[in-house]
Amino acid sequence: MNRRLSHLIAGWRTGLSRPVLILQAGNALNYFGYGLILPFEIIYLHQIRGFSTSTAGLVLAATMGTAAIATPPTGALLDRHSAKAIVVAGSLSSALGYAGFAYVDRPWQAFACAIVSGAGIGAAGTANPQLTIRLVKREQRAAAFALNRVAGNFGIGSGATVAGFVVAAAAQRLSSFQTLYFFDAVTYAGFALIVLAAVPSPREETVRASDANGTGFRAVARDRPFLTVIAANIVLVVVGHTFFSSILPPFAKSHTSLGPAAIGILVLVNTSFVVIAQIPSVRVVARMRRTHAFAAASALFAVSLLAVLPATLIHSELAATSLLAGVAIVFAIGECVHTSVLGPVVADMAPAHLLGRYLSLYSLTFSISLALGPAIGGLLLQTSPDAVWWGGALAAVLAGAVLLRLGGRIPDPLGDSKAL
Repeated sequence: MNRRLSHLIAGWRTGLSRPVLILQAGNALNYFGYGLILPFEIIYLHQIRGFSTSTAGLVLAATMGTAAIATPPTGALLDRHSAKAIVVAGSLSSALGYAGFAYVDRPWQAFACAIVSGAGIGAAGTANPQLTIRLVKREQRAAAFALNRVAGNFGIGSGATVAGFVVAAAAQRLSSFQTLYFFDAVTYAGFALIVLAAVPSPREETVRASDANGTGFRAVARDRPFLTVIAANIVLVVVGHTFFSSILPPFAKSHTSLGPAAIGILVLVNTSFVVIAQIPSVRVVARMRRTHAFAAASALFAVSLLAVLPATLIHSELAATSLLAGVAIVFAIGECVHTSVLGPVVADMAPAHLLGRYLSLYSLTFSISLALGPAIGGLLLQTSPDAVWWGGALAAVLAGAVLLRLGGRIPDPLGDSKAL
């Protein structure tokens, strides 16, 4: 028994420094606030504010669309300026935008708040991985990305669970949603203060342009394997991350027997599994070729997407919740595999003098996906709800096939070790 416990604890050891652990604790706080609103954004804008589901989806898309627009310029700034300062400024912008969401009653106001919050997400979300990478050794990158994912899922899961019970207890009143948005804003501001006060500014790595094959985004655009990785992973994040977090809650509320509390529990099941399994999964994925890991994540996403559909045929809330909880776990396994390989692949493909720009496109993967997911999903919810799930499964399989074909064109420590 003691040996098993020791083995389990050993699987959680990361060897990361105190500043990195503080940064990820701040990320957990930040994501807790985001989790308070994430499952109920479309529900709030549609049922409380009276927007159509397509308009509500476009508002969410505007948030992440603005984040996507802000990401490449942020990447250029990161190759010259402090990542810490950009994280702080971006977080404060998001705090302002999400506080404003609590008081919108017209679509144009919601779009304005979406732009302000999205600009902050784009800036801070791009700078955060670079700040983390500068604080760790090269061999610690996978563990650092994994811990970031743990912090995110722990925060989102606990926040969504709290929000589910708040909304259920308050009978979905306006004041309950306003409270959630207010506390979301507070967590963004709190994260900015944590980074400002407790996370050091790491020494930047400098590489002369004359020592490298070009500078700027033109040099990035010549890296075709990298662009293929980014494009295929946009699809995987849309169908494997965004459809679960943003589209499954309104779908479940309208087409299954689940209530708000059960929806919150689904998010908790998903994120709790990621929190438990993400760091140990780094060691499992390290034994796989990276292209094989991408393909495995794609297959897991496809299975979980198709498994949503039978829940519409179940009239018992307990039975439907149990089925979708199983789906949430399969999604979580796919997320663990996916995020264990994606971040390190991007960091390893980036020349040192272009790290900020490469990481900006890594962040853009999530920003574009979080913009496309609600927009596509919101439209399909209004026209053909089942197509979200079978169409997403097909897209996941195709993206996995594209990544599998890359083979040795992406850096792979396992492949390098075999070559030796």
